[in-house]
Amino acid sequence: MKFIRKALQLMMPAFISLSTFAQKTPLKLWYKQPAGNTWEAALPIGNGFLGGMIYGNTRREIIKLNEGTVWSGGPNRNENPLAKASLPEIRKLIFEGKNKEAQQLASKTIQSPGINGMKFQPVGDLNIDFGHMDATDYNRELDIEKAVQTTTYTSNGVRYKRESFASLTDRVIVVRISADRPGNVSLNAFLNSLQKTTRSVSDKLLKLSGITEEHEGVKGQVKFETLVSVLPQGGTVQKTDTSILVKNATSVQFVISIATNYKNYKDISGDQQALAASYLQKALVFTYPALLKRHTDKYKSLFDRVKLELGETAAAHLPTDERINNFAKNGDPHLVNLYFQFGRYLLISSSQPGGQPANLQGIWNDKMSPPWDSKYTININTEMNYWPAENTNLSELHEPLIAMVKDLAQPDRGQETAKLMYGAGGWVAHHNTDLWRITGPVDPIYYAMWPMGGAWLSQHLYQKYLYSGNKTYLKEVYPVIRGAAQFFADFLVEEPSHGWLVVTPVMSPENSPVNRPNVSIDAGTTMDNQIVFELFHSTINAAEALGIDKEFSEKLKAMAKKLPPMQVGKHGQLQEWLEDLDNPKDNHRHISHLYGLFPANQISPYRNPELFSAARTTLEHRGDVSTGWSMGWKVNWWARLHDGNRAYKLITNQLSPLVPKSGGGGTYPNLFDAHPPFQIDGNFGCTAGIAEMLVQSHDGLIDILPALPDALPNGNIKGLRTRGGFDIVELEWKKGEISKLVVKSNLGGNLRLRSGNQLLSKNAVLKKAEKTNANPLFYVAEVSTPIIRNPEMVQKLSLKDKFEYDLSTQKGQVITLVKK
Repeated sequence: MKFIRKALQLMMPAFISLSTFAQKTPLKLWYKQPAGNTWEAALPIGNGFLGGMIYGNTRREIIKLNEGTVWSGGPNRNENPLAKASLPEIRKLIFEGKNKEAQQLASKTIQSPGINGMKFQPVGDLNIDFGHMDATDYNRELDIEKAVQTTTYTSNGVRYKRESFASLTDRVIVVRISADRPGNVSLNAFLNSLQKTTRSVSDKLLKLSGITEEHEGVKGQVKFETLVSVLPQGGTVQKTDTSILVKNATSVQFVISIATNYKNYKDISGDQQALAASYLQKALVFTYPALLKRHTDKYKSLFDRVKLELGETAAAHLPTDERINNFAKNGDPHLVNLYFQFGRYLLISSSQPGGQPANLQGIWNDKMSPPWDSKYTININTEMNYWPAENTNLSELHEPLIAMVKDLAQPDRGQETAKLMYGAGGWVAHHNTDLWRITGPVDPIYYAMWPMGGAWLSQHLYQKYLYSGNKTYLKEVYPVIRGAAQFFADFLVEEPSHGWLVVTPVMSPENSPVNRPNVSIDAGTTMDNQIVFELFHSTINAAEALGIDKEFSEKLKAMAKKLPPMQVGKHGQLQEWLEDLDNPKDNHRHISHLYGLFPANQISPYRNPELFSAARTTLEHRGDVSTGWSMGWKVNWWARLHDGNRAYKLITNQLSPLVPKSGGGGTYPNLFDAHPPFQIDGNFGCTAGIAEMLVQSHDGLIDILPALPDALPNGNIKGLRTRGGFDIVELEWKKGEISKLVVKSNLGGNLRLRSGNQLLSKNAVLKKAEKTNANPLFYVAEVSTPIIRNPEMVQKLSLKDKFEYDLSTQKGQVITLVKK
């Protein structure tokens, strides 16, 4: 049956697929040469608490070590106590069009008086000297199907092998070095650090004790302890004041334990020495094979939930750095798969329950003063880190971020900031935070005047519920979501021209209009209106699901109706500001006003095609060349625009070597995202974007293959999750059409599907989808009718037929559909 329902017609040139359906090449990053001194060529391992970068050098192996709570400074606050008194004057100046004067005043009264966040810092290095100068037959790899890094080579006729992993079960890093001939492993191992440390050596144990540094007047208070157990098989062991020498062993195993005195953002009373010793002793109970098996079993229980096959070409057999160099020219569908799964590997490795959230660099950093302090930038970057958590089936890895948001909402954190700076209830966070959960403005006011960080982060709490339907969890996090909404219920004010409720002072992140260069402060910018709209409706829906808080919900409903509508400007673009100030030649990396397109669900070709068209025009104006993380976001936007070929073009741009001074990002040899410099968010953003190209569930239903590019006509994916509590057990497509779809209902309820080709099922009844989806987990709030400046500039959408089905499901039911 054919339904009169339409989706965006892709009007792009075709890509020719050279891939075959079968995929045989394992998911490994591999190289013919060591990393040398290049951090961006080293290979990352991690377990959510510890991170290591493995260089694979034959003369001196370097393992750069991180621990998630090794940050500068200590507990602190960063509010400006002058903010509340100056707020009326700042708002008055903004409404009078005196934005420059308002920004100057805010820089004195709202900008932090000195503390702009602490720095994520390295622990130090484990150095292992071998002196192998004549290595041949060299191979260095990271197997992301097992989370094990391996280096092999031959020196003086002996074959050497090194294996390294960060144990997900035992909170240690393990390194084993072996030779194919007995008695041929000799080495000298020692620790060093850029931190203020002391070193000591006892029987087969290296120790590094230190404390982090002062920053911005906050004394360094994080104490850390590093223990390295050196366990040779055969041979002899000697020690010096700083190192351990092993001679003529058959193998040597290193077990690395690191701990700090950090307990939480206000408590640093932990015993780092006892903790490090405890982790080490617990791990040493196990043999190396047992440690490896425990780790790989745990890792695979997470990683193996999602399997992707896109076919492969001969390029799949080349070293990874060569594949990156050649991708744009030759195509390599298997590299797209590798990159997708590498993002999942990085999330597993950098974010585990009980640990810290992945920061700007995940859990890997070799600098005492890393770019942007490697903090949590919560005006996009931190959120992007967790975009793949739910849909790529790693939900429990969301926990560190959820825990951080709970911290930020505490009475002595975001609640105090809201009260002290703005005289508001609820809680607030600005555009940056750190280990100490600061919630005041960070950096100069041009970047800092953005009290929206808590609101955006709160959406992660609610979205997690939409995937699981777990009301016990929702009840637990509801006070946090409600608190974020309460702040804006108190903070919003009427702007004088239309009587709209707006956030002010605020800005569109890190951008300013062409008529006000370097003046970002404003009222009611589009992104902020979208965030408040989404937050209010999430709070309303959560309260309704729990059957509570009706009076507050009614208040939010009334306020949501008074928020500014989205506007289509004179160029046919989605306006970034309340006024029509956009410059079509602006190629700024932040396109924040497309928040409503992704990650939110306020823009749709079916519900508001004018806004959908305007969002596309905006994205075309900004262009494809951008920083790495921005390209990752653009993959998601083009996927939401149902333009698979353009999304694939962005993937191609991202999977290209970094070209210095080009104005754009790319990918480093180790597949790390290049802003430049390295920022991990681009990796996570692209992984989420690839999933969005295949399955979407934000628009009131589950949309299958909404943005499939011509370059990937055949494929198979297993294990994605959707809102509504559904699992995509298997999705297979051939020649661009669904050939098989298997869906599991974990909660029961209505399953609404959208497909580009007709489907049938032998074990379920398909009905024509009518009216609104009755499943509340797919509820979509209706946005206000947009204001359109010049209707003639709105591009008309060319649409093609789609098919929508409703299926009534029971909890645990598995439904199989095939092409009709």
